Amino acid sequence: MATRWGICSAGRISHDFTVALKTLPHEDHQVVAVAARKLEDAQEFATKHSISRVYGSYEELARDPDIDVVYIGVIHPYHLSTCLLFTNAKKNVLCEKPLAMNTKEVKEILSSAKRNDVFLMEVRMEFFPASVEIRRLVDQGEVGEVKMVRSEFGVPISHVPRSVQKELGGGAILDIGIYCLQFICMVFNGEKPESIQAMGVCLETGVDETVVVTLKFSRNRMAVFSCSSGVKLPNDAIIAGTKGNIRIPDHMWCPTSLEVNGKETQYPVPEPYLPLNFLNSTGMRYEAEEVRQCLLKGLNESAVVSHADSLLLAELEDEIRRQVGVVYSQDSK
Repeated sequence: MATRWGICSAGRISHDFTVALKTLPHEDHQVVAVAARKLEDAQEFATKHSISRVYGSYEELARDPDIDVVYIGVIHPYHLSTCLLFTNAKKNVLCEKPLAMNTKEVKEILSSAKRNDVFLMEVRMEFFPASVEIRRLVDQGEVGEVKMVRSEFGVPISHVPRSVQKELGGGAILDIGIYCLQFICMVFNGEKPESIQAMGVCLETGVDETVVVTLKFSRNRMAVFSCSSGVKLPNDAIIAGTKGNIRIPDHMWCPTSLEVNGKETQYPVPEPYLPLNFLNSTGMRYEAEEVRQCLLKGLNESAVVSHADSLLLAELEDEIRRQVGVVYSQDSK
């Protein structure tokens, strides 16, 4: 039986996720409904993606009995209220990153998912085929003991209101730096670092534009990442071990190639049937399939991206923001 998806929000990332779902077998994944705050936006989205049910509110989608799982693509200041709406309606949830604005909100979402006995997962990079191969290489010691990890993500997006306005959850850390953190957490297998040092530059709006972070892990292992919403960076990543290196040459947040000790291998993602808003978005198909497999097994969280992983990520983001001096209204609630 197919996993029946509801799409919450008719924005650009929801478009890409729906395109990604269509690269999977129709007998496994079907988009049943879409909801937006404006009915006409949902109708336009439904026409573009051939979706039969259209809702002009998220509450209507939450009441639909024929939805197995909801993909939440709203901007992150609304993740808490939207996740709670669906988990309290006993709906399984795949939520865009970051799962919430801070650790307190993440705990509230995870608690609600547990209380309502539903599946919940945050969108992560772990499911790309290249990421799966990175985990295998690291786990099997192909490059020896990992001693140093470096990643960076910088794109000039200061003209995008969502990236710079505090009330919209702006700031490089929560928007793009999170991918660098996800990468580091993936390589170190969810281990909490012993110490974090962060320095950053903030905009007049009070959000971070450019941030550099150093993390020290047990056994003298290190990681460093840079993120910026002001300039383009090389956007690559390196994992340096005692027996060799793994390098993601470009777009480390949605990888399609790896260099292992200088030898490059391609890990392409499927071609989209409609133009995408973001690079390699059809790679989201892999986490959609992970959701399906977890639901078939009756699991409420993924072993690859667990609730503990989402909690650690939020704690690290909070500490980095604290050191850089970025405070959102959600932090004082």
